[in-house]
Amino acid sequence: MEVETPTHEQNREFADVDINNGSASGASDEEEVPAPGSVTNLDQESDLFVSAMTPSEVHRRISASNLEEVLTDDGDYFIQIAVSDPQKVGDGMSSYLAYKVTTKTNIPKFKRTEFSTLRRFSDFLGIHDLLVNKYMRMGRIIPPAPSKNIIGSTKVKMSPQQSEPGTPINQEWIEIRRAALERFVHRTAQHPVLRVDMDFVNFLESDQELPRAVNTSALSGAGVIRLFNKVGETVNKITYKMDENDPWFDDKITEVENLDANLQKLSSALKSLVSSRRELSALTGLVAKSAAMLSTCEEHTGLSRALSNLADVEEKIELLRSEQANSDFYILAEFVKDYLGLFGAIKCIFHERVKAFQNWQYAQMQLSKRRENRGRFELANRADKLDQAQQEVEEWQGKVQRCQQQFDDISAEIKREMERFEISRVKDFKANIIKYIEVQMAHQQQIISYWEAFAPFAREIV
Repeated sequence: MEVETPTHEQNREFADVDINNGSASGASDEEEVPAPGSVTNLDQESDLFVSAMTPSEVHRRISASNLEEVLTDDGDYFIQIAVSDPQKVGDGMSSYLAYKVTTKTNIPKFKRTEFSTLRRFSDFLGIHDLLVNKYMRMGRIIPPAPSKNIIGSTKVKMSPQQSEPGTPINQEWIEIRRAALERFVHRTAQHPVLRVDMDFVNFLESDQELPRAVNTSALSGAGVIRLFNKVGETVNKITYKMDENDPWFDDKITEVENLDANLQKLSSALKSLVSSRRELSALTGLVAKSAAMLSTCEEHTGLSRALSNLADVEEKIELLRSEQANSDFYILAEFVKDYLGLFGAIKCIFHERVKAFQNWQYAQMQLSKRRENRGRFELANRADKLDQAQQEVEEWQGKVQRCQQQFDDISAEIKREMERFEISRVKDFKANIIKYIEVQMAHQQQIISYWEAFAPFAREIV
């Protein structure tokens, strides 16, 4: 897709909206979602407004009736997605991992109720980018996809074929990525709009291999461009301060910042806990080996038997400590990491609202200039210029109205998204905390049973 080269004036950041599109919202019975990546000019003189759609491109559409059907979900619809069976395809650096994605659902948008397909990691990143390009500028929260890991990927690419046992490090890394991909598609499917998006439906349901998402490569030209865009976005966030007139957003932004900061601390503490628990597991294994060696050279029969049983107990506890470390990691640490990504996505939609406000302010500034030009022509009796000046004033009046409407729309959508997010967040935290407590209690009860079984051997020592 060709994209116009930005001029010097285009270096400023504005929202991804097309304010030249004067069509009324809701005029069609379908919600149009433009294809990403195109550039639209604001007018003949200024190219400051970057848009994700052009009239010449084919628009993706989501049926309003289907959206209504899912948005009014009364609990009868469900969707379950599992990511499993990672498979290495190919050899050497050209190889990749493919995952089996299995879906069970009764949502009418899908053609079947149960199906599965193979997807590679770049496919997951590709569907995430598509959803971001289509929905984030509308104010919808897009769950973040797992981040790339070049070192881990390279180790897997250079490892033996899947028929041969891989190294433990590679197996652990593969499981971490598989679980992260499963959580990503699960969170996406929880969103009432994203789960019926045609691209997402095709990602889950199509048996065909998806077009290669080359822009997801960390070392590609598109990756470098994304890096520069992120730098520009960061600078814009730091240097521009919006005059907020809605106290709800002031309070919500402060709340999000506080939650994000404390989740960062919790995430750091959980990483230390996982590391310490794994170290404790390894040390427990050393105790088991030492007790076993000591029992073989102990001449006292009762003491030797007790040391041998102690070694058995410590070996079992070593496995339990490892399981506890895994529960710390998968149930809590990765869960908190996911929510840090979600709060990052929330910050992004808040910034999209700021960019919409910038567009609105820029349009108002241009309208003022056009009115000043019209006034000068009236005073100078320049009838030849007056008609054109009046036409420009009317044109910018329409653009101001559309920009204001887009700002109001994204503000309202963010409020709805945050309400849905808060309900989901509380449920998620409750479910995960209960699950973590139950797992920890089961581990502790197992440890108690081990020591209770060992106690008689200790008492028999005479």
